[in-house]
Amino acid sequence: MKESAMRTMTLAPLILAACSTAGQVGRAPEFSALEGSYQHHAMYSNPLLQSADPAAPSDEASLWTAGRSSLFGDRRAELRGDILTVVIEIDEKAEISNQTDRSRSGGQTAGIPQLFGIPQRLDSGLPAGASLAEAVETSAESSYEGEGSVRRNEKLTLRVAATVVEELPNGVLRIEGQQEVRVNFELRELIVTGYVRPTDISRQNEITYDKIAGARISYGGRGQITDVQQPRYGDQILDQILPF
Repeated sequence: MKESAMRTMTLAPLILAACSTAGQVGRAPEFSALEGSYQHHAMYSNPLLQSADPAAPSDEASLWTAGRSSLFGDRRAELRGDILTVVIEIDEKAEISNQTDRSRSGGQTAGIPQLFGIPQRLDSGLPAGASLAEAVETSAESSYEGEGSVRRNEKLTLRVAATVVEELPNGVLRIEGQQEVRVNFELRELIVTGYVRPTDISRQNEITYDKIAGARISYGGRGQITDVQQPRYGDQILDQILPF
């Protein structure tokens, strides 16, 4: 009875994992829903939309209006619900090489050649060839050599539209952007989040990734090709529980 219960507990996670992915067989991966996200709420809580007054006088006929939609207006994102473009151009290369050598040797000899004649008397009772004149002799030697190197080369060029989802008390803007592209049965997704200063946004309403504080950039995908590249659930579980 105990053995059957143990088998059920062991196989239960594998069965649940298989059932969760069985619904995707023969189907393309679904897009993530925008409803209920931070971007969705930010869009509907834009201060400009809330303060719009249809009865207010219009100056659209003038070329010198001070609004953001005028000819010389500042169209940079600054309010919750505004959209800006994040430019991701990562071209980094790192190379680290370390080498360590260490060696040590030592020796020690201890004996009692003369101590009130006691060693001579004790030598007579010792086996042939044994003497207290050189009672203890030790030697030690150790050596260590280590070498390691790390080489990394990353290159990524992307552009994604992000939404201002929150205005912090100090004027910093929290942005969040998500882009999904599906080709056949493979879906590629790009996620960007972080904090930006309005002054770092260019006149083209763009900001580079290196000016985003706490940037979180994720570029990956899901679909049939991604599933094949990942180890099976059983292999992942065995990698965690096997000690060798």
